[in-house]
Amino acid sequence: MPPTDANAPSGPAPSRPGRTGPRADFAGARHGVFSQFTVEDDDADSEDTLDLHLPSEYVALFTTGTPGLLDRPHTWGPVASPVGSFHLVPVRVERDLPLIHGWMNDPAVAEFWDLAGPRNRTEDHLRAQLEGDGRSVPCLGVLDGTPMSYWEIYRADLDPMARHYPARPHDTGIHLLVGGAADRGRGLGSALLRAVADLVLDRRPACARVVAEPDLRNTPSIAAFLSAGFRYAAEVDLPNKRAALMVRDRILRRAL
Repeated sequence: MPPTDANAPSGPAPSRPGRTGPRADFAGARHGVFSQFTVEDDDADSEDTLDLHLPSEYVALFTTGTPGLLDRPHTWGPVASPVGSFHLVPVRVERDLPLIHGWMNDPAVAEFWDLAGPRNRTEDHLRAQLEGDGRSVPCLGVLDGTPMSYWEIYRADLDPMARHYPARPHDTGIHLLVGGAADRGRGLGSALLRAVADLVLDRRPACARVVAEPDLRNTPSIAAFLSAGFRYAAEVDLPNKRAALMVRDRILRRAL
């Protein structure tokens, strides 16, 4: 799922400067080095631009043993799910690039992630996150010891996406693709989305909501989010797609 955003043909990515990213989010923006909010209005007819930057001294805090912007996903450990033991393992490019590159070139994935092509395109996408300020963490989803999905856990409130919906502090976003065709269309995406959303809420006490923005055309992805306890909140126009804003609320997690 987004794709499976859940990418979900069975069942979504941050952007880097000057690069095409998955349609599940903003290409070329999410992982720029961010220091303050500014609005440029040189021309009354031009669109306001929100420039998101984190001061360098603030970014430095996240390399000195502090929890960081996402509370250290690499320490979250495996969790039990209805489909097996599941573990989010932060990506290591040298180890994981061939697998992820192969997934990105699957036509069902490429339709929504827009990262098909040469290996360096996928590598640039991964390194932009790994070498950024920590607002997005790319992970492999390992089910019962087998890597079978790709995830991006990101701070939606610090993302350009925050310009397009009523973001709240510490909103945490999810993008997902299920790698193998055999793993799609049989409920794995929704089961893992629920497990990961609960994992985020358990490990990030300041986060009140987990959000996602699958492409409206990706109906299997939207269905998977709904089955995973997310609610459909709104349609939003993003620069590269019209999306469904999906939200899983901490306060409703036991009810949905």
